[in-house]
Order: sequence, then C-alpha cells, then structure tokens
Amino acid sequence: MKQTAVTPVVLGLLSLGPLSGYDIKTVVDRSTRFFWAASYGQIYPELRRLEDEGLVEGEDAPNGRRGRRVYRLTEAGRKALQDWLLGPETTIEYRDESLLRLFFGDALPREQALGLLEARKQGHEQYLEILRAIDARAGQDPDFVDLVLRWGMDFNDWGARWCEEQLERLRVSKAA
Repeated sequence: MKQTAVTPVVLGLLSLGPLSGYDIKTVVDRSTRFFWAASYGQIYPELRRLEDEGLVEGEDAPNGRRGRRVYRLTEAGRKALQDWLLGPETTIEYRDESLLRLFFGDALPREQALGLLEARKQGHEQYLEILRAIDARAGQDPDFVDLVLRWGMDFNDWGARWCEEQLERLRVSKAA
C-alpha cells in the first residue's frame, strides 16, 4: 500500500465506523488537527485512492439534494491500519509554523519578533481552552483518545508558560 500523510488518519477514523469525507474532516477538526491536520483537498482524493486499492468501500448515501458517499473500512484496510500501528518505524515529526517564524525572528525588529512569541503564547492558550472544553464534554473517550487529549492539554499548558518565561527573559536581556 502506498501511504500518504493522511492515510493513517483516514484509516484510523474509519476503524471507528462508517464516515463520509465531510464527517472525517469534521472529526479531524475536533480532534487530530492539533497534531495531525488533514484538508478536504487531501481527504477526498485519499478516499478515492483507498477505495481503488480495496482498503475502503464507499456507498452513495445522498443527504437531501447533496451527494454524499459514506466509506467503511474493508478487512484489507483494517489489516493495513494494524500494520501501520504495529510497524517498526515511529517518526516524531512536528511541523510548527509558529516555531519556524520564531526561528527566523531575528530578521524583524525586536518588538515585532517579541510579538511573534506573544502570538504563540496566545495560540497555546486558545488551544488549551479548546482542549479543556473537549475534556469537559459529556461522554467518555476511549483510553488512548483520552491519553492524547491529556498530552495536548499538558503540551499547550507548558507551551504557554514557556512563552511567558521567554518573553520575560528576552525583555530583561534587552533592558540590560
């Protein structure tokens, strides 16, 4: 199986039950986008490709006047997901545009560069608020979904505190 960046998230979400491309995007936006984003422009072509490879099956399920196709995982798709989950490679790759901007912040006047760090702090605080709202909702997530949610809350809590500490450090070093 040829794998793209969205293959694991599509197969993983379909392992939970049948979903349309729109449903997958909705779930991604409420869950994995904090660490593994996927756009409509990635999801729909991936669903077609996975269907061609026999890893998912699609069924037309119109919703009113709108066309809708619902996909479910095949046994071959479930096997591909399990192979990926149990595979020997575990790559920790983190794409973070905000951090990349900070890396090149010396190209800006200092106050603007500090503004990038302040914006990052606010981003962590906003994500933390969203994740806490997810945590507070009714219902119970499976253990490992909850585990990743806790990682996200801890990471963003730490990220906001780190940004504040660095803002203070950089402001003091400027004054010296």
